[in-house]
Amino acid sequence: MMKKGILIANIGTPEKPEKKEVKRYLAKFLGDHRVIDTPRWKWLPILHGIILNTRPKKSAALYKEIWTAEGSPLEIYTKAQAEGLQGLLSDSVVRYGMAYSEPTISQSLTEMAEMGVDDVTIIPLYPQYSTTTTASINDAVFKHYLQSEDMPHLHFVREFTDHPGYIKLLADQIRQGISEHQPDELILSYHGIPVSYVEKGDPYQAQCQATTDALMAELQLETPWRMCYQSKFGPAEWLTPALDKTLMALPKEGVKKVLVITPGFVSDCIETIEEIESENKEYFMENGGVEFNYIHPFNDSPEFFELLKELATN
Repeated sequence: MMKKGILIANIGTPEKPEKKEVKRYLAKFLGDHRVIDTPRWKWLPILHGIILNTRPKKSAALYKEIWTAEGSPLEIYTKAQAEGLQGLLSDSVVRYGMAYSEPTISQSLTEMAEMGVDDVTIIPLYPQYSTTTTASINDAVFKHYLQSEDMPHLHFVREFTDHPGYIKLLADQIRQGISEHQPDELILSYHGIPVSYVEKGDPYQAQCQATTDALMAELQLETPWRMCYQSKFGPAEWLTPALDKTLMALPKEGVKKVLVITPGFVSDCIETIEEIESENKEYFMENGGVEFNYIHPFNDSPEFFELLKELATN
């Protein structure tokens, strides 16, 4: 009988909110061709000659703002999700791995092999598939087995874009948020990617739209809503409308109270805590907004553990 293993995987986080550790993390993250789809001869000199000499100090300061006594929120919640899923699947070995930090995906797969696991399900913690996220997880898995004489049976959860359990969790959060805050408008903010990636075939934009469509079919909202994209990096054209520009303009349109949710994130991280709750809230309030509320991701919610169980076993 096969011994089952489940690996949940996320992007990763610097080991500490310090310049040196952030630089090491960004070198791995921004050095991945999946993340920055620019010829290496052109991109790597820019990365190592300019970006890694300027960005880490600023990024470290932002990480310090979100860091807790226990460490990085993303690390804390990803670990909690693995432990929560392990509690539901006592006959399986559950571990978590990071694409660009420790524990690495390779380290966790090695540990599973040492425990006799010969059937592994990989769950990237990205509801919508993108070459910039999900594909990088899959790359790390296959790269690990290139160094191995044997490999287990492998199963990949490609996405859970419109999975009924995922949509229900989001819908419940939105209903509660609207009931509590009575916003003028609901904003669904997804992490952006360059338009060129979509033009090359990345299904991410279509999957974000599919999540939104499923949510709205479930909710039947009377509250106005819109989709936006956040976290633009670099000079390339990215998916729009941009969250920051939208929030700057809304008060002038009479939208004074907003409720924001980030359906593409399952754990709080720098993009949610610092970018949404601090930076983008400030844009809204400075331009005439009255009330800004944010619905946090699932984090260590037991209901999310149940969804992970369903993804792992179906």
